[in-house]
Amino acid sequence: MRFNNSIKILAVVMTLGALFTACKDDKSYADLLNEEEHAVNWYLSGCRVAVDIPADSVFKTGPDAPYYKMDEEGQVYMQVIDPGNPASRPEKGETVYFRYKEKNIKNMWEGMETSWSGNGQDISLVATTFIFGNYTLTSSSKWGEGIQIPMKFLGYDSEVNLVIKSRKGFINYQSQCLPMLVNVKYFKAEF
Repeated sequence: MRFNNSIKILAVVMTLGALFTACKDDKSYADLLNEEEHAVNWYLSGCRVAVDIPADSVFKTGPDAPYYKMDEEGQVYMQVIDPGNPASRPEKGETVYFRYKEKNIKNMWEGMETSWSGNGQDISLVATTFIFGNYTLTSSSKWGEGIQIPMKFLGYDSEVNLVIKSRKGFINYQSQCLPMLVNVKYFKAEF
């Protein structure tokens, strides 16, 4: 009986020791948010940044255009490559098709080799969709709020580069606090 108790106590001590060791190596959520902030600031320091959205929603465009701060908290920055058709904007509840490619800004900041991923490079992959103005359906919410912001200002057939912090980014990056550089092209109908 005494032997069994000793084994149980030893098992509990070893388990607790393993947990404390694992916790020491892991970063807290606050640490991850801090790293995300540093990575985004590092990326944007190499770009022109405009803190105000143009009153007339006429953005400077092209690969040298500034990144516009799109929300009060600085969670989304947008560089307009092509404004698309301003006469053809989605209405709330409309399905918007898009193709995207993304890079992890945190990996870039840490000096890791990064390459584009997503469906924007391979036309054989199906375009993705969201319901404009809807953030509750899983089909829309998995992409985060940030991906929809450009469609409030631009028309279909537009192309943007977005810097999206995790809080408004793709759902699978939120708990890891991964900021992403995302190139997005928006379409009215899938080809």
